[in-house]
Amino acid sequence: MNLNQVTVPSLDVEKAISFYQKLGLKLIVHSATNYARFECPNGNSTFSIHKVEKLPHGHGIYVYFECEDLDNIVGKLKKEGIQFEEFPNDKTWLWREARLKDLDGNQLILFYGGENRLNPPWRIIED
Repeated sequence: MNLNQVTVPSLDVEKAISFYQKLGLKLIVHSATNYARFECPNGNSTFSIHKVEKLPHGHGIYVYFECEDLDNIVGKLKKEGIQFEEFPNDKTWLWREARLKDLDGNQLILFYGGENRLNPPWRIIED
């Protein structure tokens, strides 16, 4: 099994498209004002947004985008006007992360996990 796509809700798909293109995602499907799908710059996964009349309540979902050159990417995005809640910093789980929200309040984490993404020191080893 391979994760193919994550979809998040949006009140305004057109505005969300511009936001995600600034992040570096490539628009590959656009269905009027209801839906858009993007290709991630690395790997084979896709990311999409769909129109909703009302956003969900609570914490919602967290979407992680891995960036090998995290600090430089965040610096470039900041210059383009992207607002961050948290700039790159090292976490206790051995990842480096920066946090921001999209225009609809969906939590996005740009991170670099390197070898620790799949193989942290506390990884469960099967017999």
